[in-house]
Order: sequence, then structure tokens, then C-alpha cells
Amino acid sequence: MFDEIQFDKINRLPKYLFAEINDLKMKMRREGADIIDFSMGNPDAPTPQPIIDKLCETAQKSKTHGYSASKGIYKLRLAMSSWYKRKYDVDLDPDTEIVATMGSKEGYVHLVQAIANTGDVAIVPDPTYPIHSQAFILAGANVEKMELIFDEETFEVDEDRFLADVIKALDNSVPQAKFLVVNFPHNPTTATVTPEFYTRLVALAKQRRFYIISDIAYADITFDGYKTPSILEVEGAKDVAVEAYTLSKSYNMAGWRVGFLVGNKKLIGALQSIKSWLDYGMFTPIQVAATVALDEHHYIPDEQIIPRYEKRRDVMLEAFANAGWKMGKPNASMFIWGKIPKCARSLGSLEFSKRLLVEAGVAVSPGIGFGKYGDEYVRIALIENEKRIRQAAKNIKKFLKDLEAEQKTN
Repeated sequence: MFDEIQFDKINRLPKYLFAEINDLKMKMRREGADIIDFSMGNPDAPTPQPIIDKLCETAQKSKTHGYSASKGIYKLRLAMSSWYKRKYDVDLDPDTEIVATMGSKEGYVHLVQAIANTGDVAIVPDPTYPIHSQAFILAGANVEKMELIFDEETFEVDEDRFLADVIKALDNSVPQAKFLVVNFPHNPTTATVTPEFYTRLVALAKQRRFYIISDIAYADITFDGYKTPSILEVEGAKDVAVEAYTLSKSYNMAGWRVGFLVGNKKLIGALQSIKSWLDYGMFTPIQVAATVALDEHHYIPDEQIIPRYEKRRDVMLEAFANAGWKMGKPNASMFIWGKIPKCARSLGSLEFSKRLLVEAGVAVSPGIGFGKYGDEYVRIALIENEKRIRQAAKNIKKFLKDLEAEQKTN
């Protein structure tokens, strides 16, 4: 009898393609294998000590142990407002234009739950961080995909093509799309845009009447002089846009789950309303520590986080190129979007990732898990130290040599 009961929302979700790699990785580890793991964007370094100290100090105060505020304590929202003013010269009202969330992922999903009606359409570039699409599916909405076109050497987005494709997607969607998701620096591709891109995008949103949800989770992690622009720098952007930010990568606070949604008052108000029904906010000591991170230790990304990822990026590009796997050089984020070596491209990203794991002991994320346009790539997270990166390159060199020999005999 109960087998006949269906859960329609869950049934709309696609197969989780990363599960095969994760299951295989855990099986190998249980058998004693040494896995060099680049598969997940989980920072390997600890949270900086001053932030931990503030958490511990605040947790000793019993008055901080009760329910907190679902939209975040005022001082944390004020700290986020100060961050935008300092970094982008953008003014935000802590009460009406900012919500503190349990990581930007939670905030994004609950925002979509609050604003998407059944049958609405959202435009999402492909490849994409999976929740950017699946949040709309879970809300009963539909997704119109468009291929993300970028330069494979510099990872700069073809902005003219992007805007033209948005217009095409708007024309093709029925009903017309109500939302567009943008995420730059992009996960998984690391692609970036210029400030002018957002000026043109905001103008298009006002002309064609759609909302923009911008995710800048990797805003602070940039290299070679590049600075991540914010859509909110554009005059009038708050009429049509909200933006998500998180401390997860910038401060090595992934497990703390501290994020924000900011911008358009109507959308932020909807998120505040739904969160008031669903949760009581983060543990207050975490919010206090996050406030101190933003207000007193905003030098940490520049002095501690960026140099680590930049060094690993440079070591990986050189070592992997020497191993026979040349990849483009990203100027932002903690990933490399590596095009599969030509000799292995016919395998597809899932089979390539599985064989790389089994035969070389190197774990990466298959590009197909991020969308159909990702299947010639894998995402490589810079979460192992330089020594491990060089060891991975040695393993990969042998793997590619064996693969080429195998192909010659077949």
C-alpha cells in the first residue's frame, strides 16, 4: 500500500552523479588506499584562531544559548552592510535588505521556496552548481538551461553571447522566465565577468521584467589583479537583484554555515518571512564570531586565504602540464576547471573520473554532474597541499601513459 505513495518533488530531482565517485572513494579508503582528494570544495585549513577564540568566549556566556533571530542578529547584518560599503561602496539597510543565513546554500534554497510559484521558469546557465537548478525544481518551478560560453584559456565569459542567450531563453520560455541565476566567479567553471556585464544585465532585467539572483560565494578569492564585481554596484540594481555571499571559503568557515542574501527589499522580505516560520537562526556565538571576522579580521582573505590557493593553482598547472594534462589558468575561485586530456576525452567525465580514482588514486568531480555542457571537463578543488599536488601529477602521468598504450593495442 505505502509503495504506491509518491513524493513528486523528490521524483523530479535527477540522479546525484557525484554519488558514484563518493561511494567508490569511501570503498577504496576502507580498503586502505591513499586517495589524493580534489573532489569537494571543502577548505583543508582551519578557521583562523581569532575567530575561533571569539566563538569560545561567547559560548561561555549562558545568555547566548537561547533562540536567536531567524534573520540574524543586528550586529551581524550591520557587519555585512559594512562589508559591502568597504568592498563595493554599496549602501544596504541591515533591517530590510540583508538576511543572515545558515550558509548561502540554505539562504538560496529558502529564497527560491519563498518567491517561486508552481510553473514559474528560471534561466540557469549550464554547467552550474547543482542547487542553482534543483532549488527551483524542489519549489515546483521549471528551469530553462543555456550554455555558459567562456574562453578556455582565460575563463572570461563571452558577455555578448551570454546576454544574447538570455534574450533567446526569455523568448523560448513559456511563461516567460521570471528569474535568472548568475554566479561569478563561477562554480564549477571559475568563469568571470566585468562590471560592465552587470550594467547591461540590470538594464535587460528592467526591460524584460525578470529578477536576478547573483551568487558571489568566491568573491574574495581572486588572483592576478582581478577583482570580483558585485551586481549591486550598478545604479538601480536593487530594483531587480539580490546577491548571496558566504564566509565559508573566504575565512575557512565552511562548517560554520554563515551566509547572507542581500539586495531587493521585496525578495529579502520574502526570505525573512519564510525563515521566520522555519528556523530561529544560527547559534548566537557563531554569529558573534562571524561579526568579528567581518569587522575586525577582514584582512584574512588577502593575507592568508588567497596566497594559499594561488600557490596551489600555480603548482598544479605546472605539475599537471608536465604530466601531460595542460589546463587553462583561472583568475578566481578555489577550483580548476580542467578539460579532460584528449586521449581520455571519449570516456566522458564520469568514466574518466572513476578510472582516475581507481588507477591513479586521484579524486576529482566529473563535469557531467554540473550539467550536460560539462561532460568534457572535471572540477579540481585546490584543497591538497603542494606536495600532494605533485604526487597526484606523478600518478596522473603514469595513468595517461598507460591509457595511451591501452588505446594503441585496442
